[in-house]
Formats: sequence, C-alpha cells, structure tokens
Amino acid sequence: MKTSLCQVATLQHRSQSRRGIRRQPKSACSGQHPRRRFLSLAAGAAALPATTRLAWAQAYPTRPITMIVPGAAGGPTDAIARVVTERMRKSLGQSIIIENVSGADGTIATARAARARPDGYTIDLGFTGTHVLNGAFYSLSYDVVNDFAPISLLITTPQVLFARKALPANDLNELIAWLKANSNKASAGITSLGPRLQTTFFQKETGTQITHVPYRGAAPAMQDLVAGQIDLLFSAPDQLALVEAGSIKAYAVTSTTRLAFAPDIPTFAEMGLPGLSFSQWMGLFAPKGTPKDIIGRLNAATVEALTDAAVRLRLVNLGFEIFPREQQTPEALGALVKADAEKWWPIIKEFGIKAD
Repeated sequence: MKTSLCQVATLQHRSQSRRGIRRQPKSACSGQHPRRRFLSLAAGAAALPATTRLAWAQAYPTRPITMIVPGAAGGPTDAIARVVTERMRKSLGQSIIIENVSGADGTIATARAARARPDGYTIDLGFTGTHVLNGAFYSLSYDVVNDFAPISLLITTPQVLFARKALPANDLNELIAWLKANSNKASAGITSLGPRLQTTFFQKETGTQITHVPYRGAAPAMQDLVAGQIDLLFSAPDQLALVEAGSIKAYAVTSTTRLAFAPDIPTFAEMGLPGLSFSQWMGLFAPKGTPKDIIGRLNAATVEALTDAAVRLRLVNLGFEIFPREQQTPEALGALVKADAEKWWPIIKEFGIKAD
C-alpha cells in the first residue's frame, strides 16, 4: 500500500520527537493542501493594499486642499469658487486654498491641474471654455476630455452683452446699426473662449466687424468697460448691478427666457437672433487617476454646499442657475463635457475661429 506524503511527514516527525528534536510538521500535514494554503496567504496579502487605500480614503482629507481657479481674483469664476469652497470646508474639515491662475484662456491653470498628483489635494474649477473649447482652439499637452476625473456640475449661466454707458445706442437694433456704420472701430473685451465664440457668432449673425481685445480675466475687462476703454463685453449676469447703477448698459441676454431678476433685458431670440442662445456651465474636476473614494468624498461635500440655503441664495443673486441634484454627479459632468465637445468642435472648425 502506498504511503501518502502526509503519512511520511508524520512518521518523520514522531522519529525526530523521540530523539529530542522539536520541529514543526511539514505543511503537507497541516490540515491544508500546500497550494490552497499559498493561495489563501496570497489573497490575504492582496487584500492589504485595498484595506490601506480604504483607510486612507476614509481619513481624507488630512491637510488643506488647493483649488486651481482659471481666472483673476474678483471675476465671476473666482466668486463662484469662494462661495462654494466656503461651505465645502465645513463638510471636509479642511481649508480649501484658492489659487488664481489666469492667462491663455485657462490653459495654464488647467495644465497645472492635469499634472498634479491624483491624490485629491489638487482640484480645479473648470467651465465650458477650459474643459471643452480649449481642445479645439489649442494644441495642448493634456486631453481636455480624458485627462480629468469629473467631480460635480455646479452652475450654468447665460451671457449678457454689456456696453460702455456712453455708447450711442438705446437697444440692440440701434447697436447693430451703429456697429455697421463704424465697421472695425468698435472693440469688445475677450476674457475666455466662451466670450470669444459668442462675440464671433454675434459678428457673423449681424454682419458687423469688431476688434477683439484679450484680457486675463473678467474683472479687468469690466473695469475697462466701465472706464470706457472698450465698447462691448459678453459677461456673466453678476455684473448687472453696474447696469442698475448706470455705470454700463446691457442690450440682450443669451438665455432662452428673460432673467427673473432683470426682466427688462430682452433675449437675443426675441430680437431675431436665436442662434446666439448660449449658456456656459461650471464644474469641479480632479486629475485623472484620483481614487473613486476620494472623488465620492469631494462630490458629497459639493452636493452639501449646493444644498445649503445660504449658498444657493448667493449664487442665484449673482445670476447663476444651480444644476438640479440629479445632475450634480461625476457621471453627468463627464457626459456633458463629451456632448459639448461633439457639438462645438466641428462648429469652431467650420467657422475658422482662432485663439488670439
């Protein structure tokens, strides 16, 4: 009769014990097959990194987070960042440091965010221009669609066509007539690719010629508009207080309906220019590869901020519309980025619009 490996090992162990040699029996007799024991140990070892990652995610964040904002301090993008992060700090238990990086239509800021470590300690506030339009205007070192991990949509906002207060036109029709009579003499501030696209559309739809004047942010452009240094500017509705104060004029809004807080300003569609209906969105992103648990933590803090009554009131008063709760997800933001790229990139190419 054949003797099994287990039986041989047992006999050897008994013999060694009688001679005073104390050794553990071979693994073959430990009650578990060697291969099964190996697989069990391997599985336990493999589980350790996952456990470590989970503990790390649960502890996150343990230090301040940096939010890169592609715009100058004092502009509408900066205003949104400060309103939202003020509330996010309470949920995360850590401060969020805003880093304003302006210039090059947000490509400098967004490139910095793309190169950051994907550990949740660097996020960026992006919008239609930085995370969609830039991909058609520039040759970039990063992919605007695929090199970021979406966190959440924040707000959407139309654009208002503002003008210096001394411009001799009382409504949009008179403005178009004045522009045609002063071809290439009027100037428009360009703060990002959204306003550039909107201004170019406006020119093509109205048959006018306007000189583009680039700015590093909305705040300095608005300062020059108030000072009368430029004639026109497409910007967010948060500047309507200047209209009420008589510092500037407003001719039309790109939304499909009139703004509830500025009902006297007509839409472009009402004035016979439906092609100029356009709204920008803003959202939060992290570098590609940021762990999903971290993204989930940041998303939860963002949703809590957008649910806060005080935050909502401040954003609405600034002229922004908050996305519905069901759209405040990483998936919704990612889908919108792809959909807008498919929509706008061919149009930009067709129109031959170039970055200044």
